[in-house]
Amino acid sequence: MSGSLPVFPWDTLSEVTAVARAHSEGIVDLSVGTPVDSVAPVIRDALAAAGGAPGYPATAGTTELRESVVAALSRRHGIAGLEPSAVIPAIGTKELIAWLPTLLGLRAEDTVVVPELAYPTYEVGVLLAGAKVVRADSLTQLGPESPRLLYLNSPSNPTGKVLGADHLRKVVQWARQRGVIVASDECYLGLGWDTSPVSVLHPQVCGGDHTGLLAVHSLSKTSSLAGYRAGFVAGDPAIVAELLAVRKHAGMMVPTPVQAAMVAALDDDEHQRVQRDRYAQRRDALLPALRSAGFTVEHSEAGLYLWATRGEPCRNTVDWFAKRGILVAPGDFYGPGGRRHVRVALTATDERISAAVRRLADPAH
Repeated sequence: MSGSLPVFPWDTLSEVTAVARAHSEGIVDLSVGTPVDSVAPVIRDALAAAGGAPGYPATAGTTELRESVVAALSRRHGIAGLEPSAVIPAIGTKELIAWLPTLLGLRAEDTVVVPELAYPTYEVGVLLAGAKVVRADSLTQLGPESPRLLYLNSPSNPTGKVLGADHLRKVVQWARQRGVIVASDECYLGLGWDTSPVSVLHPQVCGGDHTGLLAVHSLSKTSSLAGYRAGFVAGDPAIVAELLAVRKHAGMMVPTPVQAAMVAALDDDEHQRVQRDRYAQRRDALLPALRSAGFTVEHSEAGLYLWATRGEPCRNTVDWFAKRGILVAPGDFYGPGGRRHVRVALTATDERISAAVRRLADPAH
C-alpha cells in the first residue's frame, strides 16, 4: 500500500532544512502549522482530573463532550439545529480525513473531488480507499461528473482563502441534487482576519438542513491541542451514524482524559480569544515584512498561513528563505497550482517571528 502513496512532503526538505539550521542565529521554522504556545491551564487541569479513568472510552464520545460541541458551534459560529447524536470525536482531524473515504465505503469506481490547492491528506485518504481523485475549485470543471464525496476547505490550507456563504450554498445545492456528500474541513474557521468565515452547517448556507453535509473541526489550532489529537466531525445524523458504526469496529476511540480536556476547551472561550490575539500579532508583524522584502501575499485573509510569491519557482524561493535561516513550505506540496508560491506559517514564538522580520529586512543576508 505504501508504494501507491506519494512521498511524505516534508521528507523532501531535509537538505534545505540543514541550510536553515546552519544560520548563526538559529532556524526560524515557518514550514508547519504546529502550535508553540502552552496549553491553557483550564484544559490541562481537566486532562489531569480525568487521568484516573480505567475503562474504555465510548467511540461516540461522552454525552458531555457532544453537548459541548453543539453549544460551542452555536455560540462561536452560529450553527443551529445540530443534535449531540450528530457529533463524533476524532483522534485528530488528520486521522478522520485520511480514513473518511474508506469509512464511507468508497471503492475504485468512486471519485472524490478535492480543491486544486489542498491539504495533502485529502488525496492520501482517497488513495488509501483505492478511489479516484479529481482536483477542481469550480463546479463547472466537473461537467457531468458525479462524485461520491467532495471536499471543501474554508479557510483554506495553504492559501487562507475564504469561501463566502453564497459560494458554499451553491455547492451544497449542487451536491444535494446529485447525492454527493460534502465534507467541509473547517479547522481554521475561528481564525478569520480580513473576513468572517462561515461553516457549511450555518443556516445561511444549508438552510438549517444538514443532510449530506459533514463539518470537520480541530482543537489543534485555536486551543493548541495538536499534541492531544483532539478533533471532531458533525453534520448529517445518518452519515455520522454510519461513521460511528464503522469506527466502533475499528476501535477508533478518543482517550477519556482527552475527551475531558476537549470539554474544557469547548466550554471556555477566553483561552481561544487569547490564542487568536497571539496569532493576529504575529501576522501583523510578518505580513508587512514579507511585502517589504518584495513578496506578493495572495488571499491569506484567514487561517495560520501567508501565501506568498516572488513570481519564481517555489523551490527557488524556499532556498532564498533557507539562506536567511527561515524554513517555509513550498507551494507544490499542495498541488500543481502552487508551483510559484510558498506557505509561511504564523506558528512560531514571538521571538522567532521577530527574528524572521529582522532577517527579511536585512540587506546583508
